[in-house]
Amino acid sequence: MWRDPGQPADSYYQVRPECTDVPKTRFKIKAGKTLSPRKWQAAFTPEGYLDISKTLSRIYRGGIHPSIRGEVWEFLLGCYDPKSTFDERDEIRQRRRIQYIRWKEECRQIFPVVGSGRFITAPIITEDGQPIQEPLVILETNQDRGPSAETGNADGNGTNQSRMNASCSEMVRELTSHGPLDQKVIQWLLTLHQIGLDVHRTDRTLVFYEKQENLSKLWDILAVYARIDTDVGYCQGMSDLCSPMIMLLEDEADAFWCFERLMRRLRGNFRCTESSVGVETQLSNLAEITQVVDPKLHQHLDALGGGDYLFAFRMLMVLFRREFSFCDSLYLWEMMWALEYDPDLFSVYEEPELNGEKAEGSKGRTKSIRHYGKFERENMKNGAVNSESPLPISIFLVASVLKDKSSTLLQEARGLDDVVKILNDMTGNLDAKKACSSAMKLHKKYLKKAKKP
Repeated sequence: MWRDPGQPADSYYQVRPECTDVPKTRFKIKAGKTLSPRKWQAAFTPEGYLDISKTLSRIYRGGIHPSIRGEVWEFLLGCYDPKSTFDERDEIRQRRRIQYIRWKEECRQIFPVVGSGRFITAPIITEDGQPIQEPLVILETNQDRGPSAETGNADGNGTNQSRMNASCSEMVRELTSHGPLDQKVIQWLLTLHQIGLDVHRTDRTLVFYEKQENLSKLWDILAVYARIDTDVGYCQGMSDLCSPMIMLLEDEADAFWCFERLMRRLRGNFRCTESSVGVETQLSNLAEITQVVDPKLHQHLDALGGGDYLFAFRMLMVLFRREFSFCDSLYLWEMMWALEYDPDLFSVYEEPELNGEKAEGSKGRTKSIRHYGKFERENMKNGAVNSESPLPISIFLVASVLKDKSSTLLQEARGLDDVVKILNDMTGNLDAKKACSSAMKLHKKYLKKAKKP
């Protein structure tokens, strides 16, 4: 029987020719398996209602065609309700775009580099709110920057340098001209150069980020997000999560809202206190799962001093972005989101006051069980959904990777450095679909064992 070998998806996310050590993409677009633009359009009624159950099963079978990935993700992440019409979604989209423009303008009023097509990589302010006269910022924030501005004294008499100094001084003076800065504003300004440094090194193997406008778009979105989420702000790793949104959604505001929805799931990982980082809870859950499904491995890791599972920190924080090629990590994400899809996501995000009602067992009554992802269904079946915080599939993915490498880790790891090396050697060698299947099996096994007295 003839089988479609699949079309490589590399052409949609071109790698710069000089980057020869980038992991090869395993994901292939397969007719009859991958959710195609035609199948996607056919999933909507004339009014715009989406048959989400068919969509979820198609995604799990073969992922999403890159040309429609962005708009499908908006549903998977809860930006839109599948039971909304085309007109209702257009109205929401326009409202959100206006809101994003408003927030961006507020940021620009504080620091005019936002929305200027540029970004900064050097600090602009001290922790006590005093402006820093940093030469690199002078260069980066020059409002009249032209081709010769890069060279400073290009005209031989210091005119360009003087203009840059004046421009930066103006901006810096403006920051403090109305008295001492609010602590939240200081905190935000302190993060801007860190965002710039991270943007500068995010997905730089991709041709897409050779364009300055795409880098500045990523910086703008992260800067605006850091300003509105005062509880979490910006942390390293967020640029890795936001980067695909910029590539998949043409409108900057749409990319922002897609990222904002993803952060609703993950922001707990980034929340820090003086004594802990949010992801430590998930690492602790990972330790508990491993102890249940592979006690020998857990005992070995604990004996090596790895009982806190910090070696898995990166996998959880940026959802396997380093372990897979760019394209394969997107494939993994969409399968994860399809598996743990909850049709109540949109209303929970839009109407947080209804959260209590959702938690009181309304799941499954108003919607068919088919509208939930397989992972979510398993949780519902075992009563885990109504627990305080159901464990996300990402933890089971990490646990399945550890279990897969169990014999190697037991035989070869004589210290934590060995554990890290064995896990790093997996880069580019993991299969996203197999990893999800293993995670599902492990999840089932864990729920059964955890239930036993």
